[in-house]
Amino acid sequence: MKKLQSELKAVSKSLAALTKKVEILAQQATKAPPAQKAAPAHKAPAKKTKAAAAGGKTVLDTVYDVIKRTKKGVTVVQLKQKTNLDARQLSNALYKLSRKGQVYAKSRGLYVKK
Repeated sequence: MKKLQSELKAVSKSLAALTKKVEILAQQATKAPPAQKAAPAHKAPAKKTKAAAAGGKTVLDTVYDVIKRTKKGVTVVQLKQKTNLDARQLSNALYKLSRKGQVYAKSRGLYVKK
């Protein structure tokens, strides 16, 4: 019987020690650790705006200058020769100028200043 009592006392002591440890852990868990700031998302570097062909002319300007020099208009072939632009650049420039209302197609391939 004494042996049983001594074992019970040992178990109760170990239980008391365990409860103290659990209480300490519970207190640490309830204490909110200092909130860590989320790493800021990487921002894209600010894009530098280019000046419109600083000092030079834009493609639209060069095409418009060639067209406005003639009274009867300019064909696409003549524009290619005078501006040294490829077909894609030239067609884009003519499209934009016609959308702006600066030039119009008098007939297919012939552009005149408005």
